[in-house]
Amino acid sequence: MSIRALPDLQSQLQQLVASPSVSATNPKLDMGNRGVIDLLAAWLETLGFNIQIMPIEGHPNKANLIATLGQGDGGLVLAGHTDTVPYDDDRWKSDPFKLSERDNRFYGLGSTDMKGFFPLAIEAAKAFAGKPLQQPLIILATADEETSMSGARALVKAGLPKARYAIIGEPTGLKPIRMHKGMMMERLRITGQAGHSSNPAYGASALEAMHTAMSEILKLRTEWQERYKNPGFAVEVPTLNLGCIHGGDNPNRICGHTELQFDLRPLPGMPMDALRGELHQRLKNVVSGEKIQLEMDSLIGGVEAFEEPAQSDLVQAAEKLTGHSAESVAFATEAPFLQKLGMQTIVLGPGDIDQAHQPDEYLGLERIDPMVEILKGMIGRFCL
Repeated sequence: MSIRALPDLQSQLQQLVASPSVSATNPKLDMGNRGVIDLLAAWLETLGFNIQIMPIEGHPNKANLIATLGQGDGGLVLAGHTDTVPYDDDRWKSDPFKLSERDNRFYGLGSTDMKGFFPLAIEAAKAFAGKPLQQPLIILATADEETSMSGARALVKAGLPKARYAIIGEPTGLKPIRMHKGMMMERLRITGQAGHSSNPAYGASALEAMHTAMSEILKLRTEWQERYKNPGFAVEVPTLNLGCIHGGDNPNRICGHTELQFDLRPLPGMPMDALRGELHQRLKNVVSGEKIQLEMDSLIGGVEAFEEPAQSDLVQAAEKLTGHSAESVAFATEAPFLQKLGMQTIVLGPGDIDQAHQPDEYLGLERIDPMVEILKGMIGRFCL
């Protein structure tokens, strides 16, 4: 097939938006992403890319795509996720699955977060199709970034792709990002013994034990915020939010069970396993009793904090091409997983994060050409 057989950039985005790929923790809303993967695979094969589709274990309708132009283990990865968040249909002014152009913008679900990155990456890659690359160019498309990160975890498990550099096209407003906080969502369950409230000896209050546990969690939060600071972030300390709590069933019964869910946003240099270990030990030390049982688990696998050194070749090249110094963001990405695969990694994309996960999500047309030129510059720098 020839390059001419490729749909143009707008048509590509139109087809990607029209292929629903919602990723959700609610099974009733969750969808597969194979429609998006198959579109990208067909287009990239047209350009001469070698296509590898990696099914996600336990999810027959979900997959990653590793498309490689050129040979070798080095080179550059242009990466993005193919899933979107759920949507509020009644809050959209137009059909979220039909690309709509108005006000110099492309509207559609995933237009900025982040299906819109793929047509731009393909447009940049077209300039190098048929040229002898010294290092390979890889376009990577993943599953379930918005929920479990199962696609990124599968890549780490497989040790793929093998490359030296990676750009993740999440919405950053054309500015390179070299740091973001991590994300942990934890659950604490305390089981006591219910009984008549007229005599505390009849039971053991899970709610009172949870009060002790919450006090210890907040004390530990203060200690972490005194111990760890990074002025490169707008909120320079790690945050911990007590999100929701449930327990008990009646005022005249001793509370027999309660559950707390909270999230922690660690800074770079705060490994999740160490944080969980410290948290578990502290709670075991303060919450005790013959009739009290404490259980902790994680609601999600979590995402480590991310930091790429300011002096790395990739950061330096991105700053030169964009004209912006590398910054930090508060949201988490797949960057730590690509780093685990041995790649220098940055986050750099055309959209704006304030458009992500919103009704009437859009990508400004003025961002398209600059992003394509940046990607061409990075491909030329790291693949030729």
